[in-house]
Amino acid sequence: MKMTKMMQTKGPAQRGFTLIEIMVVMVILGLLVAIVAPNIMGRGDQAKITIAETQMNNISNALDLYRLDNSHYPSTQQGLEALVTEPAGSPEPKNWNPDGYMKSVPEDPWGNPFEYISPGVDGDYDLISLGADGQQGGDGDNADISFWNIKQ
Repeated sequence: MKMTKMMQTKGPAQRGFTLIEIMVVMVILGLLVAIVAPNIMGRGDQAKITIAETQMNNISNALDLYRLDNSHYPSTQQGLEALVTEPAGSPEPKNWNPDGYMKSVPEDPWGNPFEYISPGVDGDYDLISLGADGQQGGDGDNADISFWNIKQ
């Protein structure tokens, strides 16, 4: 049986990484984290704002369907729950959909309820998320998000 040349020769002993090589890799990884991490971290707050805007669009669509069926939006007292369960009080819904208009009313991404006012200042209703701080006003992530501002 013939042995191939490759099988006959033994290669040099495998060598590991030196301490210098490991330190260079660690420095490079540290620099990458220092550059990339701030960019990624700041995107979480922007993502929550986008989620709030999407939720507001979904609620608005359900409110529009409610109005098509009943000729009016729910009152402030009836609130957004009128999209889930048939509301009592005035104005009475004449053709409320027995399946409802939403399965449930979502909270904004910060865990706060959306504010609903009907009739609203800017139109038929106002739909507002109070932002990260859950209070009126604010700047940046704490700023209020109004449906009529995102719709324009």
